[in-house]
Amino acid sequence: MDPAEEKTSKAVDVYRDTWVRFLGYANEVGEAFRALVPVSLVRGSYAVATVYVTADAVDKGKKAALAHGENPGKTTRIAAAVVDTFVWQALASVIIPGFTINRVCATSLYLLGRTTKLPLSVRKWTTTAIGLSTIPFIITPIDRSVDFLLDSSLRKVYNAGEKHE
Repeated sequence: MDPAEEKTSKAVDVYRDTWVRFLGYANEVGEAFRALVPVSLVRGSYAVATVYVTADAVDKGKKAALAHGENPGKTTRIAAAVVDTFVWQALASVIIPGFTINRVCATSLYLLGRTTKLPLSVRKWTTTAIGLSTIPFIITPIDRSVDFLLDSSLRKVYNAGEKHE
């Protein structure tokens, strides 16, 4: 089979390979807009991201169940897949990036207030633009750091030789 056929025959992971993946970034967008929108919308963005994380973990559990059939230790492997995916996604998609964008925006709004005479509405929109533009730069370092953290801790507990991606 040539490499082009292999790529097309590989199963598409709806949570990693399609537009659905962007739902995991909803809370970062919510945090970037925090200065402009009601807090209920920011909380709603966290709800969207949390549903994404949970759905991905359940999906990986179902895939682990299919992959392990009726083999001994099936339940443990399913649990490991669900826990690994949920913890990784929660840290890498919700908790750390949400905190990071929140602090970037809060700091930029504070500094703009202290160092410029721009009107508040301009400072808020500038803060939002800074927050949104920060998102692409934090994704890969956070992902790699969470991989390292889990490889150094949780994955040692259940001997996960493979990441549940």
